[in-house]
Amino acid sequence: MGAGKKIKHTAETVKGKAKEATGKAVGNESLTMKGKAEQVKGDTLQAGRKAKDALKH
Repeated sequence: MGAGKKIKHTAETVKGKAKEATGKAVGNESLTMKGKAEQVKGDTLQAGRKAKDALKH
């Protein structure tokens, strides 16, 4: 996986975790759900990239 994309996807996951935690802390269910969605997106992109890299070898 390219370092730049790996960092970008990891950042997406971390940003999602932060949003989720903030949403839980303030009782904002919408923000919590957005955070979870960003985490899933980041994890999915990372998994897809790893699969793509595995096929190259």
